Amino acid sequence: MGKEDYNKAYKLGKKEYQARLLRGEKPTLQVLEDIRLTKDSYSEAPLGLVQIPTDRIVGTKTAGRSNSFAANFMPILQDSSEFAAKWISLSISHVEEGIREPIKAYEYLNEFYVEEGNKRVSVMKYFGAVSIPGYVTRIIPKPTEEKENKIYYEFLDFYKAAPINYVWFSQEGSFPKLQEAVGKAPGEEWTEDDCLKFSSTYAQFESEYMAKGGAKLKITTGDAFLAFVTLYGYKEIAEKTASEMKELITKSWEEFALLQEEQEIDLKMKPNQEKKPLLNILLSPLSQKLKAAFIYEKTPGTSAWTYAHELGRLYLEQTFSDEVSTVFYENGTQENIDSLIADAIGTGCNLIFTTTPSFVQSSVKAAIANPDVRILNCSLNTSHRYIRTYYSRMHEAKFLMGAIAGAMAENNSLTYIADYPIYGCIANINAFALGAKMINPRVKVYLEWSTMKEGDIEERIRENNSSCISGRDMVIPEEGSRFFGIYHLEDGHPRNLAMPLWHWGKFYEQLIRTIVDGTWKYDDNPSATKAINYWWGMSAGVIDVICSQYLPIGTKRLVDLLKYTICSEAFNPFAGILYSQSGVVKSDPEGMTPEEIMTMDWLAENVIGSIPKKEDLKEQAEPVMKQQGIKQTEG
Repeated sequence: MGKEDYNKAYKLGKKEYQARLLRGEKPTLQVLEDIRLTKDSYSEAPLGLVQIPTDRIVGTKTAGRSNSFAANFMPILQDSSEFAAKWISLSISHVEEGIREPIKAYEYLNEFYVEEGNKRVSVMKYFGAVSIPGYVTRIIPKPTEEKENKIYYEFLDFYKAAPINYVWFSQEGSFPKLQEAVGKAPGEEWTEDDCLKFSSTYAQFESEYMAKGGAKLKITTGDAFLAFVTLYGYKEIAEKTASEMKELITKSWEEFALLQEEQEIDLKMKPNQEKKPLLNILLSPLSQKLKAAFIYEKTPGTSAWTYAHELGRLYLEQTFSDEVSTVFYENGTQENIDSLIADAIGTGCNLIFTTTPSFVQSSVKAAIANPDVRILNCSLNTSHRYIRTYYSRMHEAKFLMGAIAGAMAENNSLTYIADYPIYGCIANINAFALGAKMINPRVKVYLEWSTMKEGDIEERIRENNSSCISGRDMVIPEEGSRFFGIYHLEDGHPRNLAMPLWHWGKFYEQLIRTIVDGTWKYDDNPSATKAINYWWGMSAGVIDVICSQYLPIGTKRLVDLLKYTICSEAFNPFAGILYSQSGVVKSDPEGMTPEEIMTMDWLAENVIGSIPKKEDLKEQAEPVMKQQGIKQTEG
């Protein structure tokens, strides 16, 4: 029995050895000493007796035994050797009694190098053991800017809360995301039951994922697991049976494949101008009438954002009265969004717009389960191949609004009231500040956040003596308040000067036309793995500025001129030398790229204020911040 197993292991070792030789790789075990760490570049920490994941054991501490094994720890010495006899004896012992004697190993960057017990590891790997007990010494390198080093330090922080060493990621930020995904606060310790539950859930996922072919993907199992639980929820996944888990993994496979891509988003900056021949359109009309569902987080009467999308829905119905019918759902929440989407699909909707970033995960789940339904989510910089996302370049309008405010303020003080520090929002703030500075080089923009837990915005406006304020973008019908757009305060009463316009109707109209005339499929290339994000601006008519009669004729003419230059792409608000609160950010005359604009995490030099942290915001901000909150950097 032992010799037969050895010969099988030997064949596996030879196969791995030859395959690596053909690829020009080292065919035998990695050696820790070959890494050549200097004494002042690391520290050591004994971990005591731990369970070492066998798939994280990659080599030996010294070169002495490395040439007895292929890189997969399978033997490559003949069965007549003394080495083979000892291996066979260990294999028999494992089958009859189980190997219990711990090995000794060093851990470096969460990979393990054996000091004593190489043959025990080889036998355990051959028999498919998940882990092996061992006394481990951790080698901790000094912090560097290298990606692998940063990931490792995130792992060390995670390990303090959860002594789990069998999960690894290829991207920074993943360990904190995992901590959040399982419902733990940063640094919150896991109980023994937490660890056991996670181990069982992860093992079940790993088994089905690898059976499906996970080893062929260029991501770690941890990468795939994190994407999976982020999409479906950890509690829900933990309750799945093996067959349910297998079904979900199969449906989500393209999502895993997308994780391999460096450039995940195909950004569409303007509507597709490619047209099908008229004869083709006439001969191939829509196979079925479009029924579109709009799912809102609030109601049009209580939310300016929802009101803007509701106006877009009504515009769509008027424009395509014969081709499109619509329905809408109000008061969507994290608790009911799945059922709202399911109801829309159940009533025959073949086109669904979820109008807030916090609904993106439910949108993806529904799209995976219903591939024949077109689902779009209103968010920026998200990357899911199963759905399309859309947003508008509001920063173009905010630049004009800043120019108006700079021209109309009697002093050098303006106030900008923002809501959430999410993708696109920081660009809006900076564009406003740059527009104001273009008109008045001495102007200061005082930044306030309406979603902060504490603070009196009205009191601070009085303190900084701002005469022009940028408030919410649109009026809320049920409030009847005039505190929107750019307004001038006179004895505490607002006089509106201008308003930015989200013309969602224009967006929905142009999108529907791509479906009607057949150009939708030009973007929807099944062989591509990039996600599609529409990010249209003034040139597409989806963003505009409405000026008040109170504006002087010269200011109106300036706004028209700036609007024309932006629409014709002759002017970019973020071109030239750009200064942040801490110094030069950009000095490229061509301007910032779309990706740089949407992911801004800095504030212009004439902005007085800061970007708040998630914990400083009201509870209502949590869902949208979780999905779309900007990733702040230090400094």
